[in-house]
Order: sequence, then C-alpha cells, then structure tokens
Amino acid sequence: MGLPSGFVKLLLLYGIFFLGLAQAKVHYHDFILTETNFTRLCSSKSLLVVNESLPGPVIRVTKGDTVYVNVHNQGDYGVTIHWHGVHQPGNPWSDGPEYITQCPIEPGSNFTYEIIFSDEEGTLWWHAHSDWTRAGVHGAIVVLPNEETGFPFPKPDGEEILVLGSWYVGDVNEEVAEDLENGADTPRSDSYTINGQPGDFCVCSNESTYRWQVDYGKTYLLRLVNAAMNAELYFAIAQHNLTVVGLDGSYVKPVITGFVMIAPGQTMDMLVTAKQPLGRYYVAARQYDSARSDVTDYDQTNATAILEYRGNYTPSADPIFPSTLPSYEDYAPALSFTSRLRSLANHDHPVNVPKNITTRMYIAASMNTVTFDYEGTTKSGLASSLNNVSWINPSTDVLLAYYRNISGIYTQDFPEYPPVLFNFTADEVPDYTTTTIQGTKVKIFDYDEEVEIVFQGTNVFDASEDHPMHLHGYTFYVVGSGYGNFDNVTDPEGYNLVDPPKMNTVSLPKKGWVALRFKASNPGVWLWHCHLDRHLSWGMDTVFIVKNGGTRETSIREPPPYMPPCSSSAIRLQRLDNSGEKIN
Repeated sequence: MGLPSGFVKLLLLYGIFFLGLAQAKVHYHDFILTETNFTRLCSSKSLLVVNESLPGPVIRVTKGDTVYVNVHNQGDYGVTIHWHGVHQPGNPWSDGPEYITQCPIEPGSNFTYEIIFSDEEGTLWWHAHSDWTRAGVHGAIVVLPNEETGFPFPKPDGEEILVLGSWYVGDVNEEVAEDLENGADTPRSDSYTINGQPGDFCVCSNESTYRWQVDYGKTYLLRLVNAAMNAELYFAIAQHNLTVVGLDGSYVKPVITGFVMIAPGQTMDMLVTAKQPLGRYYVAARQYDSARSDVTDYDQTNATAILEYRGNYTPSADPIFPSTLPSYEDYAPALSFTSRLRSLANHDHPVNVPKNITTRMYIAASMNTVTFDYEGTTKSGLASSLNNVSWINPSTDVLLAYYRNISGIYTQDFPEYPPVLFNFTADEVPDYTTTTIQGTKVKIFDYDEEVEIVFQGTNVFDASEDHPMHLHGYTFYVVGSGYGNFDNVTDPEGYNLVDPPKMNTVSLPKKGWVALRFKASNPGVWLWHCHLDRHLSWGMDTVFIVKNGGTRETSIREPPPYMPPCSSSAIRLQRLDNSGEKIN
C-alpha cells in the first residue's frame, strides 16, 4: 500500500526545507577599524579603513548564508556599517545607518552585526553609514548561487572585483563638518580610484596603478562596485566588450555594451572575454556629470587600471585607452545604457511585480536653503529635501524609538505628495520653492502593502541633476522613467510590468521622473536616501516604517542583547523649528 500523495508532498517539502538549512552556512569576520597611513597624489595622510586595506576585505557567501561581523572601532570617532543591498529580513537591528537603526560604535568599543542573506545573488557591498567615513570604509560582497541552480550563464573561468572610489587629499570628515556648520558646499574629491589607486593619469600614481592579469581566450566575471562618494561614473575597458548580466544582486538579460554608467551605490556583474591581441589595455572610469554645463568644478580625473594579458610579447609603450568611454557631460549614452536593462524573468529567476497598488506616493527631490544658527548668528545654508522636508537625525535611533514606543523622536507625517504642485522641471521655478522645512518625519506602511513611488526631479535653484535613490531593506522594480513632469494618466500606460529591472539603487534622471514598485513585506525601519553623500548630509532622505505582520515570522525580530548607546553625531545640521529657531 502506497503513501497518500499529500503525505508524499509534505515529505518532499520538508526535505527541500532541511536541504536548504543544511546548505546554508554561517561565516564569521572581524573588522578592525584603524587609522592607517596612505600615500596618494604625492601626499600622505591617515585614513580610517578596515583591516588596514583600501578597499576593505571581501565578504564571500552563498545565497541564504548568514554572516557575523564583529566590528572593533579603534579609530577616533563613532562609526556604523551598512550592508548595502542585503535585505536583512526582519532584522533592521543590523542594517547600520546611524541614528536610523542604531547609534555609532564609539571609539574603543565593538559591535557584532548579524547579516542575513535571503534571495540576493550576485555582487553587493558594505560601507560605513556614518558621516562621510565610507570614503575609506567599504568593500565588496560576493553572493554565489547555490550549487543546484548555478549561474544563469556559462560558468566563467575566473573572477575580478573592481571597486570605484573617491580620494580626498585632506581630512574629508573635518572638511564636511566645517562646511555643514557654516552652510557652505561640501568638498569635491581630488581623484577617483580603482581598487584604491588613481592610476596612470594622476600625479605620483604610475607605479601603483592596479593591474588585472588575464589569459587569452578565458571569460571572467567582473564584479563592479561604485563606492564613489558623489558621482555617477562611466566605465569601460579598451577594445573589450562588457556583457552585463547582473545588477544590485539580481540577474538581468545580457546587455552587450562598450561601456556602462554606474551610479554610486550600484553594483554590476559583467562577463569579459579576453580575446584581443596580447597586450595591455586601460580600464578607465570618469565622472558622468549631469549638473548644468556651466558648473565645472567637479572631479575631472580619469581613474585607470590596466588589464594585461599573460604571455610572451613585447608590450607597447602605453596601454590602449578605451575609445568607447563617453565624455563627462554626455547624457545620451547614460540614458541609452540604462534603458536597456531588463530583469532575467525566467523560471529560475521570476519577477513578481506588484499590481494591486494600495499606496501611491509622488516624491519631489529638491535642492533648497535652510536657516540655521552659526556661532550666534542666523545664517542661510544649503539643504536638500524630499517633498519639502529636509531630514534631521534625532537624538536616538528611530528603530529603538519605534520598537520601544518612545515618543518625541519622530513624527508620522511624511507627506505622500509635494505640499505645492508647480512646474518642477521648468527653467525658472517660483521663489517660494527654495526654502524647506526640517523634520524627522517618517512614513508608515502596513505589512504586505503594495507600493508605487514616483520620484520627481526638480529644477529648484537651477540645480537639477541625477539623484541615485537607495532603499534599505528592499529591492524594487523600476517600472518606468521619463523626462519632464510625471503625468499620472499617460505615463503609467508605458510601464514595463513584464521584465522591469530589479534594483536597490536607481538614478532619478535630471529634470525627470522614475517610477518603482515594491511589496512592503519586510517589517522594520528602513532608510530612503540619495546616495550622493552631500545630498544625504543636507537632508535628502526619509524613513519608511513597515509594521509587523500577524506572525512571528512576519514581525521584527527582538533586538540583540547589546546595541551601541547614543550620543550626538559629529556631522549634522543644527536642528531648528520652522521659524528658524535652534532647538536645544
């Protein structure tokens, strides 16, 4: 007599479940943060880094693993670390942004993060999420597929990780703190870097240029991270095509291209086949600058590494530079590239685009001014906002206040729409749009709500530019984008609900809009912010709180036994009331 079919199915489900548990592994890392001496651009300085390396150590896991990272802060100021693109289901306690989910790890202390991987697959990264410390505190995360599924493309012969970064000759945290105190603009980087090195086109850098050695005929999986502080970057390899196969920890339909445009915070996976004549070829990155053309004080360095073939040959005097690398202010290639990105959307990697939308939000991102107190004098300084609210960090973290029901830390009135509608992308906008209010305003979602958000770029102060918007704790489907003001009648007719790209960081285009959807199925406190750090410092961020579901599995986990205690951030705008008076 055979077993009932339902019982057989149950046994099969249990078998699959326990097989998954058996495959999942637990990893342990120690991150030692110390001030370490580096020499770049003909000068030396001390920089806070992890384990004395720049970039920091690579975390390598398999899909579904868990990692414990014990962070020992031996530096001179408080630090937190964010695990960018890791969803951390039910575990916002280890997400990392200061004064949102925790307070800084103070000098001389330590804190252990529990990093829970779930459905992510591909390349992600980690970085400091306090002040501008991520300039030195960052590194890559590699999430390998399970053996049963493997890659959705032929297994590559090798792997290379390239991290694009920003180098500042001075102490960037001190400079930013001073700029925020007096309302001035924040510093520009002195060069971009590839794996911590500026490359041949920068002074005193030829001997230290990063080199990537390849064998003819082999295909490599290139994992690219944009860890630059304030810049979208064009990237190319001379005479080698890039086949983009992954973005932000999700797979995409292969895109063959001579270059990519990658926003700060984004990660990309690309296949590179070494089939050119034996020689040396420049790997190059330069800024894609989307601000107005008369603003030219951005970092115009060309960061380079060298791809060099192994073998017996006489190399040319200089490597070949990529002719496919677009110029700094050429916006058409950026639009063309990003428009080609589509989710893989197959049996093993399906899409599940929310279609029963319960909450719609229209969020305008703007540059503004704010009134503040500086050494007893009322001054006006630079700020930025979402729906005319410029975020101010509270005195304790939002997550603890929410979990413990502590009043007076935040308010639940972040607006779903701009307070005033106007022609957001006009060459001239009304004067009343320039001033913003400050606040710690959050948006509350019920568990499992299906959400659509349209971000709208604005031209306030004639300062429209791309904004790479990043959501913690989630990935989202980018269902549409365009230029001008969003039309809520006609523009949704062009949405891609079949295979939209799945991202955790998306560029809101200059004088344009971008529409995205996600299901609020991860309870917790999650930060939304522009990944240009100067805009984050000026207040272009807010917090989404997703309520618990009806079960333990759909609720926020209990906090760990120890969380870092709270004290004031070194870099923060003065908190004011709406009349411009300082709040003590």
